[in-house]
Amino acid sequence: MEIGEIIDRISYIRVRAHLSARKLSLAVGKNPSYIHLLENKRNFEPSLSTLLDILDVCDVTPEEFFSENMAEYAIDRKTLAFLKTLSEGQKQAIMNLYK
Repeated sequence: MEIGEIIDRISYIRVRAHLSARKLSLAVGKNPSYIHLLENKRNFEPSLSTLLDILDVCDVTPEEFFSENMAEYAIDRKTLAFLKTLSEGQKQAIMNLYK
């Protein structure tokens, strides 16, 4: 994943968490303009520690953040959890639908 996509995702999860750039900056112990500058790609990258703090504040797991499609992550997890509850016969019946 390129740094530009990581920064775009930080912006996405910040907005989804209903946080201003200032509030998120302060919540992760940075100066008030840190997230604003980061999101406007001022040629710097968050450290791994800061990224993990951002994820924690925005209530996002690293798995979700780095998933292929964050917008579909929740439904994919629910679908997988449901499929795990099915018997082998039920799973096979579903697979037969897609042949």
